[in-house]
Amino acid sequence: MKNLKKVLVMGIAAALCVGSLAGCGNKIGGNDGPTDIEVGDTYKIGVLQYADHPSLDNCREGFKQGLDAEGIKYELTAQSAKADDATNTQIAQQFVSQGVDLICGIATPSAQACYNAAYEAKIPVIFNAVSDPVAAKLAKSETEAMDGITGISDKLPVEAQLKLIREMLPDAKKIGILYTTSEANSVSTIADYKSKADEYGFEIVDKGITNAAEIPQAVDLLLNEVDCISNMTDNTVVDNLPILLEKAAAKNIPVFGSEEEQVGNGCIASAGIDYIELGKKAGVMAARALKGEAVETMPYETMTESKITINTDTSVKIGVEIPQSITERAEVKNTPSEA
Repeated sequence: MKNLKKVLVMGIAAALCVGSLAGCGNKIGGNDGPTDIEVGDTYKIGVLQYADHPSLDNCREGFKQGLDAEGIKYELTAQSAKADDATNTQIAQQFVSQGVDLICGIATPSAQACYNAAYEAKIPVIFNAVSDPVAAKLAKSETEAMDGITGISDKLPVEAQLKLIREMLPDAKKIGILYTTSEANSVSTIADYKSKADEYGFEIVDKGITNAAEIPQAVDLLLNEVDCISNMTDNTVVDNLPILLEKAAAKNIPVFGSEEEQVGNGCIASAGIDYIELGKKAGVMAARALKGEAVETMPYETMTESKITINTDTSVKIGVEIPQSITERAEVKNTPSEA
């Protein structure tokens, strides 16, 4: 009887083992990636966000939504570098030492730090909110990814923004842009503005800064030369957007944002992209990598859809009327009233 029980127990254990192996599926990462994690397991994912502002927050939330939509089981650790380059590098290196299965770098500086830290460890990196991946040396070209990294670009719809500004300000001649000289995405976007400005009868006046302390003086100089300001996704400038908005409002000069959250914070309008959707696309791409698709075979993708958002409170505050031709096709996102 005892021998019969032993046989039965061994038979059940063997059956369970076979069932477990059948449900595991393929290992992730291809020939060069991790080989100790099975598809269907819980993956460890690190998310490094360069700064704390709404558009990047939306990228992070969208990223999780994209993973969820693809049925990925994960443990996600999200950290912010607080726009500090040393902290940015340190967090990226920590993720690697913790042996995460994938890293998402949100904004160009974080994507670069993650890639530099993860390359030798062969940990795949998905970038998000990188305006010009080629200029940032995060992609070989629009059609060819680099080894170990790919992602989603938030290349700004500059032409749509210029059309919006011209429609709202028919007499405007000069558009001001404030940017950080060390941010490759900002330098690239300004070049795009300058290449298209003539077509809409504008001159671009730009002021470069090297750090946040230079913003107040640069804004004062810029406001004396322009009819309006078009803000980009420059991390340092967005992190200090209240300074720009306060000084511009004092002179009744409209500031156009690059996405809806900036409009909600006081910019008058934007023809920008949806950063939740941007994050979702990155999450889906991360899921593809975790399911076994080689990152280097996935060229980066660019968001092409834009939407118009307006702040009617700001328009009243600075005395700039928004034409009905814009209001009838725009989403309103006013600044929350203070309690």
